[in-house]
Amino acid sequence: MRVLFIHQNFPAQFRHIAQLLKKSGDEVLALCDSRNTRPEIVPVRRYRFNEANVGKPSPLAASFSQHVVRGRHAADEMLKLRDQGYVPDLVFGHVGWGEALAVRDVWPSAKLAVHAEFYYSADGANIGFDPEFRATLTFNERYAARLNNAPILLSMADADAAVAPTQWQKARYPSHLQSKIQVLHEGIDTDVVAPDPAATFVLPNGRTLGVKDEVITFVNRNLEPYRGYHIFMRSLPAILAERKNAQVVIVGGDGASYGPRPRDGRSWKDIFLQEVRDALPLDRVHFVGSIPYDRFVALMQISSAHLYLTYPFVLSWSMLEAMSAGALVIASKTAPVEEVIVDGENGLLVNFFDAERLAELTIEALAAPSQFQDLRKAARRAIVDRYDLKRRCLPEWMEFVRQFDPARLGKPARASVGRVLGVESGIAVVARDSHDVAISNPR
Repeated sequence: MRVLFIHQNFPAQFRHIAQLLKKSGDEVLALCDSRNTRPEIVPVRRYRFNEANVGKPSPLAASFSQHVVRGRHAADEMLKLRDQGYVPDLVFGHVGWGEALAVRDVWPSAKLAVHAEFYYSADGANIGFDPEFRATLTFNERYAARLNNAPILLSMADADAAVAPTQWQKARYPSHLQSKIQVLHEGIDTDVVAPDPAATFVLPNGRTLGVKDEVITFVNRNLEPYRGYHIFMRSLPAILAERKNAQVVIVGGDGASYGPRPRDGRSWKDIFLQEVRDALPLDRVHFVGSIPYDRFVALMQISSAHLYLTYPFVLSWSMLEAMSAGALVIASKTAPVEEVIVDGENGLLVNFFDAERLAELTIEALAAPSQFQDLRKAARRAIVDRYDLKRRCLPEWMEFVRQFDPARLGKPARASVGRVLGVESGIAVVARDSHDVAISNPR
């Protein structure tokens, strides 16, 4: 097959399936933003997005205008490919950012699949969930939230099929579109992310932590309210006052990945650290920033309690990876977390806003770790059974792609136009990008 992936930050969700298709002898090409610095695991073409071309639309239409212009810039590169004789069997894009909006205009006969990651709404998900931050939306804010779906709906209307990582994310879409969406998670490499009693993690101060130490972990791409950073920080004074030997390791950057930045110019990290600073033994609270993937895995392997909080939003890979490593995950009782964790069976759930209860559960976990061994083992089993990369998820992704194979559809074979692709790069054996694992080298 000839498959074109479109994603501004490629490889992102497409890393594993793109690598497997290339190893299988398929002709794989990717189109991404020229500013993307991730390793080229397959041949890559780049489009240049000029934000100046967006102009100054109404604030209500700003997002849509940006998506339309980005889609036009992506089309420039697709048109070059078409003019060179390149016609893909399948184009696999993402509903975000507008990059796939012009695919049908460039290649009317190509099959189009999209990654249907999220559908916006002013109710029932991330917007308005946290009363601490703009609990009452203005009419314009509600209206703008719905308008965010305009490019998503256009892409979904054009698409032959779509993929969503969880049932909850699929259910966010209008009912008449859900029949197009197949639930396929990107997968967790459970061979790499597995329990290891010999694992260690070196703190910035030089101290080495192991599985016998009391280690509380918290991981985000960026430390922000969408991922419960404020609730987590408010739980720490009680935890550390009770557990005198506990060490807290916090992974994440100072920016904002999903929600808005603070209006006063500070970072969310500093705002909520300042709120509890006087009640914390700061020598036991370690902000390690962005870390390489192997260090993240080691950290999950030694974690005594991994705290994961999220608004009703896209589920983080890091939570599943923590479970795969055999960590005890204490998570927020929010969708789609509940799709994976059953309270008291393979993890512990707590009301997102209840910092006091979060502290109590963490203290219990640290005080009697042997009582939670069954939950750790069950967490590992759940990931192996449902999200194993090599034995479950990748075969499902491959089957999804193969349904568009011209050989299956009874179409004649098409001559290869390899000159269009240029020199292929080797397959880089690296870990994948994560929704919220902050790492120094993009995965």
